[in-house]
Amino acid sequence: MNQSNTTSLTPDNIVAFLGDIFERRGGEEYLGEPVTMAEHMLQGAHFAEAAHEPEVIIVSALLHDIGHFTSEFGTFCMDDVADKFHEDAGAEVLEPFFSTLVTDCVRYHVAAKRYLCATKPSYFKRLSEASIHSLNLQGGPMDADEVAAFENNPNLKEIIKVRYYDEAGKRADLHTKPFAHYAPMVQRIVDAHTAGGVK
Repeated sequence: MNQSNTTSLTPDNIVAFLGDIFERRGGEEYLGEPVTMAEHMLQGAHFAEAAHEPEVIIVSALLHDIGHFTSEFGTFCMDDVADKFHEDAGAEVLEPFFSTLVTDCVRYHVAAKRYLCATKPSYFKRLSEASIHSLNLQGGPMDADEVAAFENNPNLKEIIKVRYYDEAGKRADLHTKPFAHYAPMVQRIVDAHTAGGVK
């Protein structure tokens, strides 16, 4: 299935669609980082799983950057001079099949970086060169009004948590489990949402 054609996605094939992205395009360079796109997302899920997080957080960490592959503007490049809004692109694809918690973690993981840079100056030291470059394109640290508005999100704690797993997933020497390991977990999250069990 071509990831640019999302109109035919259903709760029964969304997991296969996501797995196909990891399989076919996950080996692409995560520009400016020592890991591929798939390694980066799988590492985020790995750290969340190792910390015994709930499945919804593990899945959110796994899928947080899926929008790099579904954005009409393409993937991030160190030569970029404008933001490509991959966070919105990813959330839009996931929204029909995942809870608001998952889609908020995807949609606001960039905002979380801006928030943390504004509220925790030490967080900026965690950022890689590529992450600093994208931060500048994304608006830089939040101002006071943006911070206040962001703190009203009911999923703030989980969004921040996924952001930390995002930042951790950049280790060149880390072996992780493949997407197939997480596929049943992803399907459970989809099933719970589409059955009306999770909002």
